[in-house]
Amino acid sequence: MIRTADQAQPFKALVQWLKDALRETEQFTLSYAAEASEFIRFNHAKVRQAGQVQQASVHFKLIDNGRHADLSITLSNDPEVDRQRLADGLQQLRETLPLLPADPYLMLNHTHWQSHHVQDQPLPGSEQVVEEIGRAGAGLDLVGIYAAGPISRGFASSGGAFGWHQANSFNFDFSLFHENGEAVKASYAGHAWDSQAFALRFQQAREQLEFLGRPLRTLAPGQYRAYLAPAALEEIMGMLAWGGFSAQSIASKHSPLQKLYAGDAALNPLVSLDEQVSGSLSPAFSDEGYPRSDLSLIAAGSANAQLINSRSAAEYGLTTNGAGSGEYPSALNMAPGRLSQQEILKQLGTGLYISNLWYLNYSDLPAARLTGMTRFATFWVENGEIQAPVSTMRFDDSVYSLLGSQLEALTEQRELLLSASTYGQRQTASMHLPGALVSRLTLTL
Repeated sequence: MIRTADQAQPFKALVQWLKDALRETEQFTLSYAAEASEFIRFNHAKVRQAGQVQQASVHFKLIDNGRHADLSITLSNDPEVDRQRLADGLQQLRETLPLLPADPYLMLNHTHWQSHHVQDQPLPGSEQVVEEIGRAGAGLDLVGIYAAGPISRGFASSGGAFGWHQANSFNFDFSLFHENGEAVKASYAGHAWDSQAFALRFQQAREQLEFLGRPLRTLAPGQYRAYLAPAALEEIMGMLAWGGFSAQSIASKHSPLQKLYAGDAALNPLVSLDEQVSGSLSPAFSDEGYPRSDLSLIAAGSANAQLINSRSAAEYGLTTNGAGSGEYPSALNMAPGRLSQQEILKQLGTGLYISNLWYLNYSDLPAARLTGMTRFATFWVENGEIQAPVSTMRFDDSVYSLLGSQLEALTEQRELLLSASTYGQRQTASMHLPGALVSRLTLTL
């Protein structure tokens, strides 16, 4: 397993050099991102590729008299080379600034806040992971990617603010394929590998795989009772995260949750959503240099806080709460309900068990109406027992129905779903979600 040394010290050295190099009217912010990751690719439950990635970069913003310009710099882990790259970047930004107009919505944080968090709970060695995955998937057509290791984030400003965040995590994203081409998709992720928890998660996927061998059931368009597993609910929450809680989207009336924040609509009182920074993979500071803390977004079905970054605060006369530049949640936590895992099928009775959704989009954004497809292991259930896999279907329904009037229960057991994206680098976004039992889901074709 790759382990990073304390990367805060090299970052602090770059920050100090930059402070010393500044001219009287200049200011800066410097964001740091790094990872030391191990990747293992599986096919037919065997290791087909293994590798390691170690990388670091900084995002440098130079400000002078209301003008600002940005530059991303890849670091080499050689102090002299990195200082020279930063010096070259400083000169490039100095030449760019006179060409730019002043930004009326630039609002810097001049407080001298300090934040330091290191979660270094040991991760399992690759030998243990490979052995457990290989044993669980013996004889199965298993494909998947295991990614693990520490992720680091840092922030510093000329105003004296400094933040450091480092956390270990792992994510095993995998699928089990039936010989007929159907598949079960699942994941196991977290901060600490628990062999028993992994075995239980894998056994659930293996049991679902057996049902995929039955003849496909094709349903007629209509309305059906349905259970949405946490991974299916993640797709819905991912759509809401795109502007749903954003102060800028709400102020410009482009939020899918516009009616909720206006008080013209409500979700079921079972629904409470928080941006829970504490204990998550996300740093307790934003890319703009503002401290972040836990935030209640929806409380008992009613709108609460918005995600407000500095630009929205300046433009709309609000107070920033540390939201990032995109104003989307990065550590979304949904309160659990009381439906036990063992009672899901019984309470569903007759209807759809939906493991995954995909290709989601808005069919009516102001009404928070979504359309998308069922994916992978979706089953038809009768009298509390799985009968058959269901052919891919399209749904079209409103969040105000699915998580509002038609929501019957949320599960007491939740699943931690870490972002599996490795585009450019591993991400720190996560969702902690229950499953949802709804009395009516509309299938259109």
